[in-house]
Amino acid sequence: MSGIFARKALIQKGWANNVRLSVLAGRIETVQADTRPEAQDIVAGVVIPGLANAHSHAFQRALAGKTEQRSPAGRDNFWTWRERMYALAGKMDAEALAAIARQAYDEMLASGYTSVAEFHYLHREPGAATADDRMFVAIREAARQSGIRLTYVPVLYERAGFDRPDPEGHQALFALDVDRFLEHYARAADQSSEIVHIGIGAHSLRAVPITSLRKIDKVAERDGLPLHLHIAEQQREVDECLSNYGRRPVRWLLENFDIGERWCLVHATHMDQEEVEMLAASGAVVCLCPSTEANLGDGLFPLHRFLESGGRIAIGSDSHVSINPFEELRWLEYGQRLASQSRNVASLEQSHVGRELFMRALEGGAQACGHETAGIVAGARADIVVLYDDDPMLVGHDAASLLDALVFSGYRLPIERVMVNGEWRVIDGEPVGRDEARRDFANTLQRIGAGS
Repeated sequence: MSGIFARKALIQKGWANNVRLSVLAGRIETVQADTRPEAQDIVAGVVIPGLANAHSHAFQRALAGKTEQRSPAGRDNFWTWRERMYALAGKMDAEALAAIARQAYDEMLASGYTSVAEFHYLHREPGAATADDRMFVAIREAARQSGIRLTYVPVLYERAGFDRPDPEGHQALFALDVDRFLEHYARAADQSSEIVHIGIGAHSLRAVPITSLRKIDKVAERDGLPLHLHIAEQQREVDECLSNYGRRPVRWLLENFDIGERWCLVHATHMDQEEVEMLAASGAVVCLCPSTEANLGDGLFPLHRFLESGGRIAIGSDSHVSINPFEELRWLEYGQRLASQSRNVASLEQSHVGRELFMRALEGGAQACGHETAGIVAGARADIVVLYDDDPMLVGHDAASLLDALVFSGYRLPIERVMVNGEWRVIDGEPVGRDEARRDFANTLQRIGAGS
C-alpha cells in the first residue's frame, strides 16, 4: 500500500484540505480529509483527478504543424486537409505507429490526461494484402510503455461516401467488411485488462452502411460497450446525408437507433435547435475537440443550448495539434464567447466556469471511455494528477478559482506528478521514459518522411 498526502485535493464531495489517499492494487482504498501524513507518504500540493482524452487518432500526431501552408488554389478546408492525412496514413506501418502513439500518449500524461479512447481505423499496414492485428498491437504496446489507461475503439470503415459503396485510394488501408471487423473486435476484446478497455466504433454515417451500423450497435449493447461515431462534423456531410437519407445526420441517427448513454458522438457540430434538444435528452455524450475543430475549420458546437438542455460532454485532442485538456476546455468556452459576444457562457450549474467545464469533462470522459467511476473516491482507479501549489499559475488562488486558473491561464502547466493505476507515470513534470520515446519518435519521422 502507498499513501499520498495532499494539502488540498478535489475529492468527490468537492475541495478538501489535508487529504490522505491510500492506494492499493491500482485503486484508491481510502480518502481521509483533515488528517495528517504518515511517515512514507508522498507529500503533494494540490491533487485533482486525471481526465479522459475521449477521442484520439494517435498517428496524426506526426502531422501537427505540417498542413498550415496555403494551397495554390487558396481553397483549404477539411477535405483538402484529409488528403494530407491520407498521405501520412499511407506511410504508417506498425513500427511507426507504435513510436508516434507512444510520444502522443506521453504528452497526454504530462498534460493531465490519464486515459485515452483511441479511435482506430488504420487496420492495415501499407502494402499489406490483408488486415491483421499488428496495428492494434502497436497501439496497445504504446499505451503499455507510456502507462496511460487505454480504451481501444476499433472502428469500421466500409465505403467512401453515402452514394459511393467502395473505398477509394488510401481508404483501402482502413476498409474492412463488417464481419471481418467484428472478428477483429472479438480478438481485441479477448486481450482486455485492467488498463486496456475495449469499445467499438463506426467511422461515420457516410462511411458505414445502415445494416453494418445495426450489427455494431447490437454488439455494443450485448457487451455493454461505449459506441463511438463521428457525426455532423462538416456541413458537406449534413448536405449529403439530407440528399441520401432525407434527414440531417443527428436527426436521422436519433430516429433510427436507440441512442443512449452507451453512445459517444464525436463533434456533432452542425445541428438545428431540435436536434440539440433531442440529443441532449438521449443521455449520449458528445466528445468535443475544440483545438482540432478550429484547426480544420469545422465550426462551433452549440454548447450553451446543449448544456442548457441537459447534455453531456467529453473532450478529446483528436488530431493532436494540441495535447492539453485545459486548453481544450479554454477554447471550448472561448469559441462560445466569440460567437455570443458575452463571457462565462458555460457556467450553468457552477458560478466558476473552470470548475464546471472540468467536472463535466471528468464525468463525460469516464462515460465515453467505459470507466465505472470518475473522480477521487474510495474504490476508483488511482488515476490522479499532482500540481505544484507554489507555481505562479496557482499562487493567490483559493479552492473556488483553482480550476479557473488551470483552464484560463495559458501558461506552462504546473504538473508535478501523474499516477495511473497506482503507478507514477510522470515525475517532476516529465514522463517516465521520455528520452527513449522522443528518440524513437524523431527517428520514425525521419524514416517515413512524415508530412513531406
